Amino acid sequence: MPFQQKVFTSAICLTVFLLPYLTFAQPAGANYDENKIPAYTLPDPLLMRDGKKVINIEQWDKIQRLWIYHLFEENVYGRFPVTSINFFYAVTGIDSNAMGGKAVRKQVTIFLNENKDPQNSITLLMYLPAHIKTKVPVFLGLNFFGNHSITNEKDIPISTRYTVDGPGIVNHRATDSSRGIQSHQWQVEEILSHGYGLVTFFCGDVEEDNPEGWKAGIRSKLKDVLRIQPEEWGAIGAWAWGLSKAMDYLETDNTIDANKVAVIGHSRLGKAALWAGASDKRFSIVISNESGEGGAALSKRWFGETVARINEQFPHWFCSNYKKYNDNTAALPVDQHMLLSLIAPRPLYIASAAGDQWSDPKGEFLSAYYAGPVYALFNKQGISDSIMPALNQPTGNSIRYHIRDGRHDVMLYDWRQYLEFADRQWK
Repeated sequence: MPFQQKVFTSAICLTVFLLPYLTFAQPAGANYDENKIPAYTLPDPLLMRDGKKVINIEQWDKIQRLWIYHLFEENVYGRFPVTSINFFYAVTGIDSNAMGGKAVRKQVTIFLNENKDPQNSITLLMYLPAHIKTKVPVFLGLNFFGNHSITNEKDIPISTRYTVDGPGIVNHRATDSSRGIQSHQWQVEEILSHGYGLVTFFCGDVEEDNPEGWKAGIRSKLKDVLRIQPEEWGAIGAWAWGLSKAMDYLETDNTIDANKVAVIGHSRLGKAALWAGASDKRFSIVISNESGEGGAALSKRWFGETVARINEQFPHWFCSNYKKYNDNTAALPVDQHMLLSLIAPRPLYIASAAGDQWSDPKGEFLSAYYAGPVYALFNKQGISDSIMPALNQPTGNSIRYHIRDGRHDVMLYDWRQYLEFADRQWK
């Protein structure tokens, strides 16, 4: 099909149930009517600057992929640091009888500078299946409120760093009542039951999620080490870089199968997971859960959140150039199907929720669909049908997609699809 999407003829009228601590008020002027979407043209990821089409993997890897990646750095996420740093780590705790004996729990602090300054550090929380002697594949993802928020286990330290508002958060600091508030989003026991592990860390370890967060985060503290200025990238890029540094550590851990690490993220952290997957080819699977605008959803499609709205509400997430397209997405030289194309040929899973129209589920699906021709270069099958699937009916192969009923969240249903997807790749 041509890379052009015309106005659709049917409207989707679904109630939006968004978690209050991960979203914001939805403006009355937002469009949720398929009939009001103007025609738009998507760039062809296989069309090179000289007007010729990519016809083989070598052209893609050596020419076109590099060019598209450069366009995302320049116009959306900012520069991704490539300077190597000396990092140090310390195992701060091991519990061989965690989760009622089902897991080995490990806590690891990664120091991002030679001074081993705790202010420049990432604290990993790891759950690995007990009694497995071989190296373990893992899911790696950022969390919103601190490691203590993903489990009810009482001996995980509560983060003292700034966090966004949510249950048990007082004056942007976590309290004991925030312990376990996001345990349903991580489904640790379900992950363990497949023989996989979970590795997570708090996004606030890298950068606070507010417009002034760069001042206290790695964009300022490591600017001389990384040879990059704070304004050259945004928070999404910083969080993605943090995921890459966690991967650096996982390669040193002899309990982890570093060739089988899936990077996963939800909402804004799903945007970071996608950019990390595009920037770091070591991630063997990339999973985006309702990442929306600036993540999996098409930017040129006027539905739900827009480039203008996200830049107004979260001016710190993207590079400054992205704001140039607030009122002119037609001029944006890329769209998010091209971001997904950068992940080829690695397995990619995109997921939406019917109650999250703000994230534009159809735009997420179309983005996944239009990444297919790049996967086809590698003889990988993406999504074969341009018609969006029914609720709770996953579709696709190397690129897979589902839309479930329910709200903006990560549910058990989502995890079961991701685990089944990983089973097919890893077992």
